[in-house]
Amino acid sequence: MSNIFSSANCEVSEKAVISPDARIQPSVRDSLLKIGDFTWINAFAVIQFVGGSGDIEIGEHCYINQHCVLYSGNGIKLGNYVLIAPNTSIVPTNHAIDNRDVLIRNQGFAPSRGGVVIEDDVWIGANCVLLDGTYIERGAVIAAGSVLNTRVAAYSIWGGVPARFIKERD
Repeated sequence: MSNIFSSANCEVSEKAVISPDARIQPSVRDSLLKIGDFTWINAFAVIQFVGGSGDIEIGEHCYINQHCVLYSGNGIKLGNYVLIAPNTSIVPTNHAIDNRDVLIRNQGFAPSRGGVVIEDDVWIGANCVLLDGTYIERGAVIAAGSVLNTRVAAYSIWGGVPARFIKERD
């Protein structure tokens, strides 16, 4: 992993804690990986640059739990104090599927819906899937097991498949 952190497209704070059992694969497209102060990347989390040329930027005091998977796709931006529970996948890309005469794997990717943006002080419950076009505003909570690809208002709680508004936080 040391070669990843010494590359020009990688800015990992010396104050970040990255488990030796986490897997961070370098970008072959010079996408940026940025990890802020006091952020924890827990054991068995995977950060992989695939599905596009987007950057992955993780703010300060974030916590990425075990078995989370972050694919670069069209980009991921996490604010500060973001909590991501175990087994969550962030997948900001979509395969093109329009041509039935061509294998899906040979069709490339669909146009970007904006990547995934998560503002400050957000909690993502266990086993969530955040897809391209997800934008979660400050202070929101996403219930465990949710699938999301839309904008979530600040201080709201969303859950379900597909995720829907549940209520405002008190």
